[in-house]
Amino acid sequence: MMQKIPLVIGIAGGSGSGKSTVAQEILRRVGTGHIAYLQHDSYYKDLRVMKAAQHSDVNFDHPDALETELLIQHIIMLRDFKPIQIPIYDFPTDSRKNETVTVEPRNVILVEGILLYAEPELRRLFDVRIFVDTDADIRFIRRLKRDITERGRSTESVIEQYLATVRPAHLDFVEPSKRYADVIIPEGGFNTAALDMVTARIESLLK
Repeated sequence: MMQKIPLVIGIAGGSGSGKSTVAQEILRRVGTGHIAYLQHDSYYKDLRVMKAAQHSDVNFDHPDALETELLIQHIIMLRDFKPIQIPIYDFPTDSRKNETVTVEPRNVILVEGILLYAEPELRRLFDVRIFVDTDADIRFIRRLKRDITERGRSTESVIEQYLATVRPAHLDFVEPSKRYADVIIPEGGFNTAALDMVTARIESLLK
């Protein structure tokens, strides 16, 4: 069966599930020259309009924290073979930088994010929907390490955020969205058999 070009692939899953590892492995195997790569995290809303003390009240794991409309617009532009300007989000300050990153259109559009399938309008754009399924304890440990080393958070703040918003949002939005997946990959980037299947399928469509 003929597939429309570009092919739009989504990679969703809970925070710390290994989505980025799967995406990077696909990029490595297929080649960055064939793939336009987008992360939903880049589209967090700029909180500079709010007082710094109010930032802690924002639920970053809720769909409302993201400018999904802009991501949808960018995917549609890439499908029309038009370049886009992706925002650069600065997590320590909860704001967007003035610079952007140019992404050129490619035959494959790869989009990664925890809430990709929770939004019906966004979900409909994907030709292939992948969900990375990893146990909650592993996801929490990975998130703890990432937020401390990459985002300047304290252990206490990560734990508080996980219990207050991350875990409830996962149960409300991420876990239910798994039913929309075409492919479920347990253990993320460590599942070589699943990655072999996915990359082989992408490569066959490109040929």
